Amino acid sequence: MAEKISVDERWVHKIPDNLPLDEAALIEPLSVGYHAVERANLSEKSTVLVVGAGPIGLLTAAVAKAQGHTVIISEPSGLRRKKAQEAQVADYFFNPIEDDIQAKVHEINEKGVDAAFECTSVQPGFDACLDAIRMGGTVVIVAIWGKPASVDMAKLVIKEANLLGTIAYNNTHTKTIDLVSTGKIKLDQFITAKIGLDDLIDKGFDTLIHHNETAVKSLVSPTGKGL
Repeated sequence: MAEKISVDERWVHKIPDNLPLDEAALIEPLSVGYHAVERANLSEKSTVLVVGAGPIGLLTAAVAKAQGHTVIISEPSGLRRKKAQEAQVADYFFNPIEDDIQAKVHEINEKGVDAAFECTSVQPGFDACLDAIRMGGTVVIVAIWGKPASVDMAKLVIKEANLLGTIAYNNTHTKTIDLVSTGKIKLDQFITAKIGLDDLIDKGFDTLIHHNETAVKSLVSPTGKGL
């Protein structure tokens, strides 16, 4: 979080004049979502399920929606579902605690979704993805898991499903910048706080740890400029 850093030239990307620097700061996490959607190798106007509407889930849904796909979000937190609805990153929003996600998915598309993105790192989230995909569908693991998960191999085999992992991004920053600069994704709505370095603990890390349902992305200014 220094004011200035030195990096290799390959990490530097030109920002268009119509892309403000505060929004440009979100290109990196948005690239994570872009790479995940790219990994799914979707056909035009596919139907997808995003399980988990935390920051990466929201941005993954935003990319899929911007590319013209029908997007379904499953998220137990009412505050996160509300944020997803306000950001208009999906077409359908469900609560997995109250809703049968598999049944809801099949009401929207009787064959199931073409791809499901697991953005929770919890077993029920992964299970929901595998249940929701169509025959030959794809599950993309976007979340970083800190523990082993179990896989229902019978479902995986019977559905001839594709199970993919994705980590960060791979030469997607330029494509992501184009998506934002052309107005297909509005990044300012995902900035929930702008703080100086002095507030990093109380208003930064504390919020992300203890109040993460209300936070998407917090921007930190080492000098206090741009707040």
